[in-house]
Amino acid sequence: MAAVSGLLRRPLEQVSGLLRRRFHRTAPAALQVTVREAINQGMDEELERDEKVFLLGEEVAQYDGAYKVSRGLWKKYGDKRIIDTPISEMGFAGIAVGAAMAGLRPICEFMTFNFSMQAIDQVINSAAKTYYMSGGLQPVPIVFRGPNGASAGVAAQHSQCFAAWYGHCPGLKVVSPWNSEDAKGLIKSAIRDNNPVVVLENELMYGVPFEFPSEAQSKDFLIPIGKAKIERQGTHVTVVSHSRPVGHCLEAAAVLSKEGIECEVINMRTIRPMDIETIEASVIKTNHLVTVEGGWPQFGVGAEICARIMEGPAFNFLDAPAVRVTGADVPMPYAKILEDNSVPQVKDIIFAIKKTLNI
Repeated sequence: MAAVSGLLRRPLEQVSGLLRRRFHRTAPAALQVTVREAINQGMDEELERDEKVFLLGEEVAQYDGAYKVSRGLWKKYGDKRIIDTPISEMGFAGIAVGAAMAGLRPICEFMTFNFSMQAIDQVINSAAKTYYMSGGLQPVPIVFRGPNGASAGVAAQHSQCFAAWYGHCPGLKVVSPWNSEDAKGLIKSAIRDNNPVVVLENELMYGVPFEFPSEAQSKDFLIPIGKAKIERQGTHVTVVSHSRPVGHCLEAAAVLSKEGIECEVINMRTIRPMDIETIEASVIKTNHLVTVEGGWPQFGVGAEICARIMEGPAFNFLDAPAVRVTGADVPMPYAKILEDNSVPQVKDIIFAIKKTLNI
């Protein structure tokens, strides 16, 4: 009571100062943005920046996209720049390639990349090879984008990873974002690139929120194509992945860290051109390599990484054979328990890391 009466007798300024000192400022909460919102934001900014950019595909306009990635763009830009197409991938991919040759910058959305096989002649023979075949006179600035790889419960014909398919072809650039920052920075770089770029998104990542750094919120934010990112520093083993499995690798690294094993996790971001220099530098430091991907093992992304390491300067620094973690070498089953056993899980990554470390 005496303390209260003492406060009442003090000048008002002193009392307010005392009250202020009882509180501390907390850092503002980091902005959370889903992968879906990041891609939408990136396309919106590029559509606004360059009137030659337009989006076409099945249900991209009035329905806001099958996965709502193009939400609001049709209302903002209208029928001429956000175009609903018939269900004919070969047809609208050909229209998009022709538009690119005529000087526009199309974004061609496949509802999933499984359907891109209907249009693969346009992607490979028309888009990827024209710049070379024209002696550098005819660029084809086009983006092919959509969800890639295994989703959930959609079985054999809708669950393939096309990273190795398109990464095999000279003339294409191929990017594979994991989080929201990747998604925005890579889609913007892809749209601005004068070459055909395949953007392999992941359906299961669309609704996942990530912290969005302040630099990523800028309209000038770009992630260079062909540059990987070290997501976690480590000293014992290099773990290389792309797309959704990057998150699994970070989970595995967190578990193993409690056991004293420090994993260096590399998010490839780009499949072609591959940033082998970042991987080599990491392997030279850690002396061990594990690759993780959702695709099939034979002729896969991990197989290419292992071959490049074997052929380069990092090979002599390996203390153990490289280990690949991949999808099972079977068409994707429909049954959930079989599906779970056909795609890499955190436990599979932990097992592979301990195997290469001989633990």
